Amino acid sequence: MTTAPTFRPLWRQIRDLIVRELESGAWKPGEAIPPEPELAARYRVSQGTARRAVDALADENLVVRRQGKGTFVATHTEERVSVPRFLRIRRDDGVDEYPGSRLIDVRRSKAGVEASRHLGLRAGEGVIVLRRVLDLAGAPAVLDEITLPGTLFRGLTKDRVEAYRGSMYGLFETGFGVRMLKARETLKAIAADPASAALLAVEPGTPLIAVERVTTTYGERPVELRRGLCATARCHYLNDLG
Repeated sequence: MTTAPTFRPLWRQIRDLIVRELESGAWKPGEAIPPEPELAARYRVSQGTARRAVDALADENLVVRRQGKGTFVATHTEERVSVPRFLRIRRDDGVDEYPGSRLIDVRRSKAGVEASRHLGLRAGEGVIVLRRVLDLAGAPAVLDEITLPGTLFRGLTKDRVEAYRGSMYGLFETGFGVRMLKARETLKAIAADPASAALLAVEPGTPLIAVERVTTTYGERPVELRRGLCATARCHYLNDLG
């Protein structure tokens, strides 16, 4: 059976060309990209086509438009003063709070079956495993276990994490050149085991939400496997589908 050729709109082709430039570092996180007339001339398309390509990038959170200033490459370092984009746990009282983070440990390990499958690694390949507790409303809310490919995060140590002031994804971006762009999550209800219960200050057997996240960078390449255990006595999981 013959497969018919797939037509790609011109704006989509320009969008892909701009993404290649972003991936190559032509415009770094936080920097302005050329204005739309310049992009149109650069790629020899109409300004309307260039605008639609940039609109698509903005919808994907790859760039950010700022009224009267231009369009800038999105960066996680801006999360120092706002609620992190990928944080879905919110306080029940509706207050948006930047979570406190308490690092437990950072260790080197070998990829098990789950990490290998989710991160596209060979079994036994080196990984870095980071554990921390996020606090909201003055109490432990999330126990995070983050698994990262060792080859991408050489030099990531406990001291380096504790010295950084900002979001974890900001550190990954500025310190290791790895941009977290998209994430896919699965949720499941579980009972707290004794070790997790102690770190979350709940009784063993307390219901928790287990959130498993695989985060990707350019080219849909997986670069993080995260398992968060969420205590919901004062918090809830929020996903805006609008």
